[in-house]
Amino acid sequence: MPKYSSNNPERSRIRVTREPLRDVYVPVYAGEYTVAECAGRDKYIIDGKEYDECAFCRASCPSRDLFKEPDSGLPLKCDMCEGEDEPLCVKWCHADALIYEEREVDVDVADVQEGEVEVGLESLINRHGIEKVADIVAQISKASKR
Repeated sequence: MPKYSSNNPERSRIRVTREPLRDVYVPVYAGEYTVAECAGRDKYIIDGKEYDECAFCRASCPSRDLFKEPDSGLPLKCDMCEGEDEPLCVKWCHADALIYEEREVDVDVADVQEGEVEVGLESLINRHGIEKVADIVAQISKASKR
C-alpha cells in the first residue's frame, strides 16, 4: 500500500498564504508541536495586506486547528515526503508557487547559540541514556585525536 494513498487538504503539512492577483505566495510547512500558545500577536504587512503572526507560524499549537490530524487532533509535522524524489506538495502545486531546492549551508561554529549543545546532549541522553552518549563521545574524541 502506498505511503500517501489519499489527498486530503486537512491532513496537509503545508499551508500557502496566497494573493494570486499580486503573484504572492508564502509557504509555511508544519514544524514541531508546542504545548503553549505564543505570547506575541505581531502583525506583518506584505504588499499592503495585513497578516497576523499565526499566518506564518510553523507550530501545531492549542490555539488553532492547522497542522493537526482532523480525526484525532494529533499534531502533524512535515517530513519533506521522506523517501520521495521531491515533496509531493511541490509536485502537485498547480500554481507553481513551490520550488524544492537542496542547499548546502556552511555553519560557523561561532554561530552556535549558547546552550544549544546542552539542549542537544540532554535530548540524546533522554533518548539513549547517559552511558551510551558518553561512550559515543569518547569514541569520537579518540578518533579525532588520531
